[in-house]
Amino acid sequence: MQLLVSVADSIEARHAVDGGADLIDAKDPLTGALGAVSLDTLRQIHAAVQGRRVVTAALGDANDEATIERAAFAYGRSGIGFVKVGFAGTTDISRVKRLTLSAVRGVRATGPPHCGVVAVAYADTGGTTSVNPTALVDVAARSGARGVLLDTAQKDGPGLLRLVSPAALERWVALAHRAGLIVALAGKLTADDLPVICETRADIVGVRGAVCEEGRSSRVTAERVRALRLQLPLLTGR
Repeated sequence: MQLLVSVADSIEARHAVDGGADLIDAKDPLTGALGAVSLDTLRQIHAAVQGRRVVTAALGDANDEATIERAAFAYGRSGIGFVKVGFAGTTDISRVKRLTLSAVRGVRATGPPHCGVVAVAYADTGGTTSVNPTALVDVAARSGARGVLLDTAQKDGPGLLRLVSPAALERWVALAHRAGLIVALAGKLTADDLPVICETRADIVGVRGAVCEEGRSSRVTAERVRALRLQLPLLTGR
């Protein structure tokens, strides 16, 4: 399992790399679960990583096809590996598919090798303000997305493992894998949650607050990243 650490700037990116994070995720923690950093900040993060790790970026929650296509193109052409797109406020499956297709078109327009799209579902919406996670797997696979992420929209609410049982997570991960998708899990996860997350066989675990000095709005530190990263080989057997 790979460790993804969300960073707000180039300084945090260097700390995450020094701590051994496998993926460096550009995200503004002050503007929601998928808050997008500016393009300038993304470029600074990418430059700080210097090709030592894959860089990913949150694009926010899509609500307009043309806008998300332009954003996916602009961020994708920076050389990053993945863009993450959510759908808060949208439950209509056909609309979610159109939005996902738009994001995929945007990254593919950058030319090969283009980055992948990760479609994001939220575990804390109850299916009333965001697309159902199970339905999103089918949409992602049919739209050409590379992966799916199950996260939490409200970072002041309960974490992922308080919202979804380990057995349900395992089933969802297996469903996405059968569809040929990369699978990531996130949502207020802590070091204590890692054994359960590893049992799901997800490909990626995403964190921020767990590797910050004092919560997700403070600074990422190399020491906290390193402590978390060292647990993963022990839990996964590799």
